[in-house]
Amino acid sequence: MNVVVKIGLRFLFFLFAQVLVFNQIEIGFGLQLMIYPLFILLLPVEMGVVTLMVAAFVLGILIDAMSNTYGLHTSSLLIVAYMRPMIFKLFAPRDGYDALVETNIFTMGTAWFLKVFGILIVVHHLWFFMLEMFKMNEIVFVLQKTFISAPISFLICILLQYLFIQKRVDK
Repeated sequence: MNVVVKIGLRFLFFLFAQVLVFNQIEIGFGLQLMIYPLFILLLPVEMGVVTLMVAAFVLGILIDAMSNTYGLHTSSLLIVAYMRPMIFKLFAPRDGYDALVETNIFTMGTAWFLKVFGILIVVHHLWFFMLEMFKMNEIVFVLQKTFISAPISFLICILLQYLFIQKRVDK
């Protein structure tokens, strides 16, 4: 499938899955399921920071518009898009990244994915909840919401990859 078409379909999937499904789930304990940071992780490695930021801005602003959250998702996704190249560089494989291989749990390995996406999703959730509260005296509640929501969102993102991304078969 053409890369642009694949990215476009993923964009629509993450937009509508987040707005129509995951934003509607009320579990309690401050838990919010957010899967859309996975979209930024799955973008091609060679994509520049500006392009990442534009994609993050458009996805975030559309989620905010449909969720009535006034820029929370946009800001959080922009932080993830800005940090992605730095985190990728920090955890780069010895031979570097293959420009043709997409960065998912199957192609990069479980250990790499746990470290890289784990950091990105914790940063995303921490920024999101800090902006949502906007009070430093609520830091304990922010940390509670972050460390309850991030692992569950992380597990859902892993599940989505196992469901929708074809596993690479070596011949």
